[in-house]
Amino acid sequence: MSVVERVAPAQLPPAREITGPTALAGSLSRFVHLTWTLAVQDFKLRFFGSMLGYLWQLMRPLMLFGVLYFVFTQAIRIGAGIEYFAPTLLMNIVLYTFFADATAGAVTSVVERENLVRKIYFPRLVVPASVVLTAMFNLALNLLAVALFVFVSGVPVRLSWLMLPLLVVLLVAFASGIAMLLSALYVRLRDVRPIWEVLMQVLFYGTPIIYVLELVHVRWLQQVMMMNPLGSILQQVRHGVIDPAAPSAAEAIGGAVYLVIPAGIVIGLFALGYWVFSREAPRIAEDL
Repeated sequence: MSVVERVAPAQLPPAREITGPTALAGSLSRFVHLTWTLAVQDFKLRFFGSMLGYLWQLMRPLMLFGVLYFVFTQAIRIGAGIEYFAPTLLMNIVLYTFFADATAGAVTSVVERENLVRKIYFPRLVVPASVVLTAMFNLALNLLAVALFVFVSGVPVRLSWLMLPLLVVLLVAFASGIAMLLSALYVRLRDVRPIWEVLMQVLFYGTPIIYVLELVHVRWLQQVMMMNPLGSILQQVRHGVIDPAAPSAAEAIGGAVYLVIPAGIVIGLFALGYWVFSREAPRIAEDL
């Protein structure tokens, strides 16, 4: 028998098919229940044994706000003449903190749950989803503090406040898409974490968070910044909730039609994140 005959394709063993739990293994109600349970457990454990509990979580954005507010109103004074600069700064920091916690925490979430992933059959998407949900718990509590500060600052109550929940939903969808994508990629590519840390710094300074958009005097640069979903969401929150005299996201980007760009990025990243995570989910346990 020749060598060719001995290694004929028909005689080779079939490739082993990996059949692990999928991203949404089982019913949707089971996925929601497990996500809620895991998020509540993580939220409780985060403050277990702490005398001040949740106050530590609140102190981080408040301390950052205090430092930046002092610098920009007393030292550099770029925010001294801007109406409602203080509530705008605090709102931006709180929303960005949620985005940073949800995405950065999700990067390593699957790897950190290795023992759970290897031993228990459950929807893999529960892991990054619970990280985002835990960040949402913190966001909800932090927004209560922001609401109190907004009232104290004399910001008038307007009907446009009703758009805040919708904008938060868009922010959650944006963070969720990135969380799914990064958590799936990190299982195989550990370079994802430092890369995302660098990108987070770029987003922080390239988005009107610690400054207002009017301080950017280059018109095309304003439009580019508004194409970033995080930037357009924060700008619309400022316009709709805090200062109606501030330009809306549509005005800043050059017209409502151009808001299709940040909206498309949110939808595209969410779809891409879900697709990548669904593709990788069955083989996650083997790759760990």
